[in-house]
Amino acid sequence: MFFSRVGQSVAPRRGVLLALSVVAPALVVSACTSDKKDINLATYVDQTEPADVLYNQGLANMNAGRLDEASKKFDAVDRQHPYSEFARKSMVMGAFADYRAGNYDEAIGTAKRYLTLYPSTDDAAYAQYIIGLSYYRQIKDVTQDQKEARQTIQTMQDLVTRWPNSEYVGDAKDKIRFATDQLAGKEMQVGRYYLERREYIAAVKRFRTVVENYSNTRHVEEALARLTESYYAMGLTSEAQTAAAVLGTNYPDSQWYKDSYKLLQSNGLQPRENAGSWISKAGKLITGA
Repeated sequence: MFFSRVGQSVAPRRGVLLALSVVAPALVVSACTSDKKDINLATYVDQTEPADVLYNQGLANMNAGRLDEASKKFDAVDRQHPYSEFARKSMVMGAFADYRAGNYDEAIGTAKRYLTLYPSTDDAAYAQYIIGLSYYRQIKDVTQDQKEARQTIQTMQDLVTRWPNSEYVGDAKDKIRFATDQLAGKEMQVGRYYLERREYIAAVKRFRTVVENYSNTRHVEEALARLTESYYAMGLTSEAQTAAAVLGTNYPDSQWYKDSYKLLQSNGLQPRENAGSWISKAGKLITGA
């Protein structure tokens, strides 16, 4: 989107020399009359570079894989030429460069600033997408806190809602599905922990969360089986039978269903759905069938 080069404007050499001939005496006088450090002339010239030159240098560095240098160039445009068209483009490109470099906090901060200043531009959806990707790349395995997974879902869902025709919507939905699966996986991991410790009420709470809130994830199948096991251990046979029945309806060929059926049969029971149970109602939302 941004990688086409913009026409560069290069100041004539004679003009630069003339400008330096005017600036140099002032610098000499300043150096002689002040205790401060001498002004770095090279830095002074760099600070007055045209916006298009800095922007194109940023693109060149990005194409060459020099992401930190690219980010610095884009930041320079924003500092030296604030609120210009090149500053606007540089802000979102700087966010992308930080994302590519793995500087996710910086990418998120810059992209959020872009959305605050330019919420209605064509590149606003792209800035939102960069925020979502930055959270997505920081998602940890299910044994750890899933804060980034929740942030990914929220950010990408905002993208889908606000910019439904954006080219990024398809991938945003994929990221939402993955992050949702992570949240379900975390609930399962904690639920199994409680089940192993025979803390059945705490275990049921976790497995119920998966069935009710994450019914479109791959974890719902095991969650129903674990509910069968937990309720059976608690002596709540009607709930155990219902969980197994819902499992069999949605996943009839599942090994989880076979194990649940065998568990009930060991006590002369069979899967039987109680329509008044929360499990039966939640089962209507399951997409595994």
